[in-house]
Amino acid sequence: MTSPPTSRLDWSAVQFFVAVAETGSIAGAARRLRVNHSTVLRRVAQLEDHLGCRLFDRLPGGYVLTASGNSLAQHLAGVSDQVESVHRQLTGLDPSLEGTLRVTSSDVVVEGLLMPLLAEFRRRHPGVTLQLVTSYGFAALTRREADVAVRGADRAPHDLVAQRVGHIETVLCASKRYLARVGTDTPLAEHRWITLDESIAFPMLDAWIRKHVSRERIVLRVDSLVGAADAVAAGLGIGMLPRPLVAARRDLVQLGQPEPGLEKPIWVLVHPQMQRNARAQALFRFLCESLST
Repeated sequence: MTSPPTSRLDWSAVQFFVAVAETGSIAGAARRLRVNHSTVLRRVAQLEDHLGCRLFDRLPGGYVLTASGNSLAQHLAGVSDQVESVHRQLTGLDPSLEGTLRVTSSDVVVEGLLMPLLAEFRRRHPGVTLQLVTSYGFAALTRREADVAVRGADRAPHDLVAQRVGHIETVLCASKRYLARVGTDTPLAEHRWITLDESIAFPMLDAWIRKHVSRERIVLRVDSLVGAADAVAAGLGIGMLPRPLVAARRDLVQLGQPEPGLEKPIWVLVHPQMQRNARAQALFRFLCESLST
């Protein structure tokens, strides 16, 4: 029979347990906590040894809570959120323009809009070290995995401070060598097409493609807008892409005007409890001003 633990619970190890439980993997926990995989494995093993029970079943699809792990997770429910809330309140009081500032955005916004602005912000504030997290969705801000976000979305969550700074237009484009090969007078329906995979949800764009493009003309589906831009640039076909991605590639040519109704609003966001953090506020204001011009 396993003897009960004789010392207090190591709360620093608990955060590793919570991260694995919520992400379902060692890799996901390592990314969230910004440590390497071996650290997560070691701390979870230490917690299991301390408690005298196995907390996870290691399955091919990921880490699944055992009965003991599920019991611990239920007892800890809400605790990690409370700890994060306290952390946000304390870090939100930081008046310094030195230190690390974490920014999150999608690959489209990063490549098409954000990089030159981050370079200019660093020039103005050399004491700030920027950390860029490329992701989709708003969870990174809510979980304090980022301080400031720039997102393309129809609307912003009510629990975040957000300012709409414009929109991204969608345009039809092709590579120069593709046009040299097939000509510029080829009817739209006779081109080869690059489209997005169904795993990426853009309902208005999907409806436009279904209306104008037959399935037989689609030669490649891609699960990334940047990947689709790369495919169009390689000459595989034409495609509908965000205008900043087209402008960032010299070998792409915009065909006609932006398509009406396919615009995506752009937001700059910060967590409410980071409003008194000087670094976060400086970047928030800078991005709002720069992207609104």
